[in-house]
Amino acid sequence: MSACALPAPRSAWLAQLGEAMRRHRGWILGIQWVVLAAYLFLVITPAFLPLPESDAHLWDNLTLAAQFAFWGIWWPFVLISMMLMGRVWCGVLCPEGFVSEQVSRFGLGRPVPRWIKWGGWPFVAFLGTTIYGQLVSVYEYPKAALLVLGGSTVAAIAVGLVYGRNKRVWCRHLCPVNGVFGLLARLAPVHFRTDRDAWETPPAKKVIPINCAPLVDIRRMASAAECHMCGRCAGHRDAVRLAARAPGSEIAQLGTQDVDRWEVHLLVFGIIGTAIGAFQWSASPWFVQAKLAAADWLVERDAFALLGDDIPWWLLTHYPEANDVFTWLDGLLILGYIGTAAVLIGGWISLWLRVAAQLLREPDGHLRLAYALIPLGGVGVFLGLSGLTVTLLSAEGIVLSTLPELRGLLLAAGTIASLALGIAQVRRAVPPRTRGAAALLAFAAAAAGAVMPWVAMFYLW
Repeated sequence: MSACALPAPRSAWLAQLGEAMRRHRGWILGIQWVVLAAYLFLVITPAFLPLPESDAHLWDNLTLAAQFAFWGIWWPFVLISMMLMGRVWCGVLCPEGFVSEQVSRFGLGRPVPRWIKWGGWPFVAFLGTTIYGQLVSVYEYPKAALLVLGGSTVAAIAVGLVYGRNKRVWCRHLCPVNGVFGLLARLAPVHFRTDRDAWETPPAKKVIPINCAPLVDIRRMASAAECHMCGRCAGHRDAVRLAARAPGSEIAQLGTQDVDRWEVHLLVFGIIGTAIGAFQWSASPWFVQAKLAAADWLVERDAFALLGDDIPWWLLTHYPEANDVFTWLDGLLILGYIGTAAVLIGGWISLWLRVAAQLLREPDGHLRLAYALIPLGGVGVFLGLSGLTVTLLSAEGIVLSTLPELRGLLLAAGTIASLALGIAQVRRAVPPRTRGAAALLAFAAAAAGAVMPWVAMFYLW
């Protein structure tokens, strides 16, 4: 997709803001050091404190405060920020990317090997951290949070010490949420836009090369997916500026040559399928029924091995003091539930996207159409993560009486946005009216696969 394919109405104040980010780089670095210190304190300290008592509160217990900060505020609203402002979190606030870049200044500086550049890492890393996080109850216990978040940070530091020089190799290729952030950032109504014609114009004076930490080819940058919105390149060669664009316009104008199969797998089977299974299993009556049936079957046959619960906390949740202990059977059923949800939901969506593509006479059109589901994927993950926000607030006596309506509005907004993008995608294929209408119905059936599990969880169970 060429740079000129993205509509980018100029906005003087946005361009000035971008250049201010470049001029005041020292302030951004100061913010990053503060965020890093707060992050390390909130991740490490609670892991060495006793679990909160039943009468503990957010305002008088560090463990609960850290839990609310990470899972009740940080993660849900970082996702929202991606859809509204692009990857500003990555470039201005993220402690993991910042520390990885800083240590790379003193590391070995080796070239990035081919195995790290494999395009499937975002998909594999997202599935791995999501599923493992459910097995160890990462949202509920500080030791699990330290293991998952701290482990990711240690890995980011290790990669920075070995590969690249003043670069964020970890962020570009291996970060578990890099792919998620890249997909959601495509919706953002602001981005750093490169004017290719201005770039190719010989400069009037010597131009100092830009260090793009996330390894983006700025000259050919046509998507917000990889840009960390740090502002370092603002005004470079009078060709790069922060600009406004129509929300979702990047997705609406995607061509088949611009799509990536791994991104589509991440969206359909990861952000939608796997995430739904991960957020849903603990509330699912089907899970409870399957667990009771499996336990009865094992007891009847005197097979108690899978009912054992003497398991390390870093493998399966094991906190007897909180009356929260997983058995091997629990672990297997959680894996089975999440895996089944991913296959069934992702398979349903993929089937109807392929039907729509066939109606449009585009062999790989299902890949392009899948990107129109990004709003539903983002809204779904936000709803799942905000469930912990609601739980923590409820424990403090703060009850949101309009919660069902708010959830319904968010689902409706995500559905409408995805359908609008789907319509734009279908219209670009210029099919005959009948086949175009049929393709839209098939796309709507695919979108329903991302909506109905949330409807069942919030309104039927």
